[in-house]
Amino acid sequence: MSFARPEGYDENARPRLLGQRDRSHIVAAAVCLVLGVGLIGGAVAGSWLAGDSGETGPRSGFTAAGSLWHSVPVDQLFPPTVQGRGAGPGDADRLWTRIAVAPDSGCEDAFDPLLRKLLDPLGCARLLRATYTDATQSHVTTVGLLFTKADAAGTASLAGRVDKERLDRRTDLVPLPYPAKGTAAADFGAGQRASWAISVLTDAPVVVYAVSGWADGRAVETPQPAEDAMESGATSAPAQAGLGHEAQGLADRVERGLRKNVGTATEQPS
Repeated sequence: MSFARPEGYDENARPRLLGQRDRSHIVAAAVCLVLGVGLIGGAVAGSWLAGDSGETGPRSGFTAAGSLWHSVPVDQLFPPTVQGRGAGPGDADRLWTRIAVAPDSGCEDAFDPLLRKLLDPLGCARLLRATYTDATQSHVTTVGLLFTKADAAGTASLAGRVDKERLDRRTDLVPLPYPAKGTAAADFGAGQRASWAISVLTDAPVVVYAVSGWADGRAVETPQPAEDAMESGATSAPAQAGLGHEAQGLADRVERGLRKNVGTATEQPS
């Protein structure tokens, strides 16, 4: 016994045998397939030729941040004056004036040995530093931007270690200041470091730090991390003088400026 081929229905609801197709439909489908593959291939080739990696979002911002040291004017990274609204003790306002900018350099001799050892895995692309004084010229603060060679995984790893081990509060890992002859920071050396803040960013290959002290060159036996010096009721000399606020306040505002420049660098033309 044999069976007839089953019937289907065409677009006009008329019976037709399944398995049969209009030759023109088959040809049309084949043409569409060829054109579709061609368009996809052309789009991919065009992307390669244009150098468009399709990189967007946090990763592209991370990459852009790494080149800011040579593409952004120093006055944008370290403004001549910095407003610190609510940055002082008791939410008092602060105003810092830049008194010196260090030549951009590598990291050789820029950090104490232990801190250099901690930062070495990130690599050093460029180090930028500037020193500021407060409105009364009683305090001086050096702010640094270390542009590293690390990728996002590398910076995240070190940031996690710093946070877990509280390395940003160890007194043997304090950044060095940048003294400048003929300025209020002329006597701001290693022995004058009073308070500091340091942060390994995870969305940019950058380490931001600040270290503060007195402008009169007085020595400090034991510097205090800004986080501790800013606590209510802290009685150390750096805390009483507001030097923790000086270091943290300037570090925060320079970091904000860096992020703003990253945003500008990654904006797409309209």
